Amino acid sequence: MHRALSSTANPAVSQLRNLLLVALLCSAVWLAGCSQENGSPAFNSTDITGADFGNRFNLVDHQGQARQLGDFQGDVVVLFFGFTHCPDVCPTTLAEFNAVLSQLDEAAAQRVQVLFVTVDPERDTPEVLRDYVTAFNPEFLGLTGTPEQIADVAREFRIIYKKVEGSRPGQYSVDHSAGTYIFDPQGRIRLYARYGQGHESLAQDIERLLDG
Repeated sequence: MHRALSSTANPAVSQLRNLLLVALLCSAVWLAGCSQENGSPAFNSTDITGADFGNRFNLVDHQGQARQLGDFQGDVVVLFFGFTHCPDVCPTTLAEFNAVLSQLDEAAAQRVQVLFVTVDPERDTPEVLRDYVTAFNPEFLGLTGTPEQIADVAREFRIIYKKVEGSRPGQYSVDHSAGTYIFDPQGRIRLYARYGQGHESLAQDIERLLDG
């Protein structure tokens, strides 16, 4: 009849166990150090710091003013692509980021700029964009441009969109990527937030970016 090997009965097993515990502890400490290296916290969204895309755009806002990414230096920038006739994803996302701002304190909320880039410049004129985005929050900005400019920005940010014809002539929808990009106050692309991630999760990420 075989007896189970116990560490108390076998000094070699006890020593091996101790060595394994030390190794695991060292690994845990090392991983914790890596997650906080250079003061970089873990995020709820996907961390894409250092990505080689999403560095620029040249568009016009719903007030008719030319806009570039550098205009928002010092703010956390939230960049989402969609269209005003979108039945679900776009209004849900804009409502979610309005909830994010309400979650932040007033000083922090004033340092967040939400930008909505249309992928339907044919219908989404500056006036249409203005009425649409400000219905969610008066500080939100809609961005548009020529079809060529929109296509260029979409390539820069790896956004996919496609017009889908409806059942009647002139009626159509637009399929498009549903995620959101978030930039830190230095203008660097940092996070990719999935659709429906939740305003509390997003607010935590934005607070971390604002804290530097």
